[in-house]
Amino acid sequence: MNSLNPFHLAIPVNNLDKARSFYTNTLDFKEGRSDSHWVDYDFFGHQFVIHEDKSHQPNPDAFSIVDGHEVPVPHFGVVLEWDAFHEFANRLKQNKIEFVIEPYIRFKDKPGEQATMFFKDPSGNALEFKSFKDMNQVFAK
Repeated sequence: MNSLNPFHLAIPVNNLDKARSFYTNTLDFKEGRSDSHWVDYDFFGHQFVIHEDKSHQPNPDAFSIVDGHEVPVPHFGVVLEWDAFHEFANRLKQNKIEFVIEPYIRFKDKPGEQATMFFKDPSGNALEFKSFKDMNQVFAK
């Protein structure tokens, strides 16, 4: 797989203090710069920013069916190495994350077989983290 430049993603949160606690303490992301309305994070080597927007309310009923599961949309996350995915999933379980979709293997024995999990932050933003045992399968048809 080619080396990629880090992406930048900024999302709204409706309570900066709760979101900051979640991303810093629950997910254990390293904080970067911040001010009273936003916080930068190291998101597995990418630049991730939470911006306070007290009116932010994602649609809790928006989903798409994927592999028989109701996948929340929109969502974002990172494709992790296999062992890193399982270590992260175990840490989330220890931190008592309420999963929307528990960690499981999607597309078992098919092209693009992957481990995946979904959960939401305190503002209702959906996150997906996944991994491929064979990283050459990321874009498999």
